[in-house]
Amino acid sequence: MVRRYVVAPHGGRGTYGDIGSALRSAARDRAARIEIRPGRYEETLAVHGTVELVALGEPGSVVVSPAQGSALTASGAVSVRGLVLVGRGADAVDCRAGALTLDGVEVHAHGGVCVHARRGTSVTLTNGQFRYGRVLFAGATGVVERCRFVDAADNALAVIEGARVTVRDSRIEGSRIHGLRVSDASATVTGCEFTRIEKAALAADTRAELVVAHCTITAVHADALYFLEQSRGLVHDTRVTDAENGISVESGADPVVRRCVFTGCRDTGINVQPAGRGTFEECEVVDAGGVSVFSTGGATPRIDGCRISGGNVGVAVMDKGRGDFARIDIERLTSVALRVRDGSRAVFAGVDVRRCAAGLEVLGDPSTTVELTDARFGDCSMAAVAAGGRSRIALRDVLVRGALLGFGSVEEAQLRLRDCAAAGVRVGALASGTSTFEARGLAVTDADGVGLLGRDSAFLDVAASRFADCAVGIAAQGESRGRVADCSVTGTGNQAAQRNGLIELVSLDTSLPVVESAPETAAPPPATVVNNYYGPVINDAVTNCQFFWNNTRVIQRTDRNGADT
Repeated sequence: MVRRYVVAPHGGRGTYGDIGSALRSAARDRAARIEIRPGRYEETLAVHGTVELVALGEPGSVVVSPAQGSALTASGAVSVRGLVLVGRGADAVDCRAGALTLDGVEVHAHGGVCVHARRGTSVTLTNGQFRYGRVLFAGATGVVERCRFVDAADNALAVIEGARVTVRDSRIEGSRIHGLRVSDASATVTGCEFTRIEKAALAADTRAELVVAHCTITAVHADALYFLEQSRGLVHDTRVTDAENGISVESGADPVVRRCVFTGCRDTGINVQPAGRGTFEECEVVDAGGVSVFSTGGATPRIDGCRISGGNVGVAVMDKGRGDFARIDIERLTSVALRVRDGSRAVFAGVDVRRCAAGLEVLGDPSTTVELTDARFGDCSMAAVAAGGRSRIALRDVLVRGALLGFGSVEEAQLRLRDCAAAGVRVGALASGTSTFEARGLAVTDADGVGLLGRDSAFLDVAASRFADCAVGIAAQGESRGRVADCSVTGTGNQAAQRNGLIELVSLDTSLPVVESAPETAAPPPATVVNNYYGPVINDAVTNCQFFWNNTRVIQRTDRNGADT
């Protein structure tokens, strides 16, 4: 049987003048209910056993606020309803043993922790507000539902040391560090809102397990979601707006992220840093300020079904990063859709790029490699595919419609095409520098300039390809060399081919003229210039020069025959 006790600020008949007196009287009971009338009680409550503390009156009408220290310490089965608890310089609420329930409770922590759930305890927080301090679950279990966390001096919620906590339908705002930090523990967060967080809104580290579902994260100064140090988890159906990075993953972390939207991120939408992994499925990145999807430093993300629109760069794999990218839809970027550089490796399949400045850009040493299959590039204002440095690209079933250049290799790069096509371009394919260009089954149609162009000392190996309605089908300039076999040039262009004598044309099917031209020879070096300031000492052969020394004034005239005197 539960025994009832009543507390009033000034006592009176049948009441206690302070809460502590009622608790001491209830200590001999198996269960007690302490009903507290509105007022301010400057005391620390030490509650043991099975006790219920209930505020009588409007919410917030009962305030427990000691001059210093904790407002409530609990051991046993303790329930608190409708009180305001204020702590100063210590844990405002300290659950030391047993189970604690705070329902409709407001907790203020000035210089301490709002609620401390110690190892082995269980704490349930519902319909409450927690201000200035964090709520700490250290080795405890807990449920947080329909609560509000405001202006925490560090983390609003901390789940550490093996704790297991569920957070539902709550709002976290104004934290100076994280909204929620999970470290060597597990947390499930559903239907919550995070806003105005100084660092990562949700952070998982040290092998943590974090599940985030149907949440909204806005106005974050750093990362919206941050997984590191071998943490795991699942994030799905969550929306991020106005964060530095939508989600960051590093140092062995490997979350699964599904159906999330990252909008207006100031740097990146999906950011996978050194040694990070992760699987990202059916996600969307909109208007990222830097890079929509970023992999760097040995990171190995897996991206499937990602949509990117607006912003600067679509997918960037940099500094020995890696990645598998499937079913990527990209549109309206001011820079390049796909960028791979500096010893990185990327595999792309099922890519659709529209209305971007450039399509695929690859630059680096021979370890910089790209495989691209089943891709479409439309309306690129620059090159659809470009390989530079000593990088290597392999393309299969790639279609370009509308671009300044369809496929290009420069410097010492290697570009290999299988069953690719370009239409409505200025130049269909270009090889320059000392690059290598290899194509089988290439089709170029409606090129304003040249269908296939070799320049400088590039090497071309093109077979079973066709060029239709190009101003010039095939052109070889400079000292470019190689072989073009079993190809056709058709349409109303000016010429089928311009060759320099170093390109071998084998079985070229065309009714248009083939123009022969000698290889371009290098221009003679410029005349040597020798500046002599002190005397007639000549260290190189020169011609047609004039020398003056030891003169303070020189007059040069031209006679009537045009000679200088």
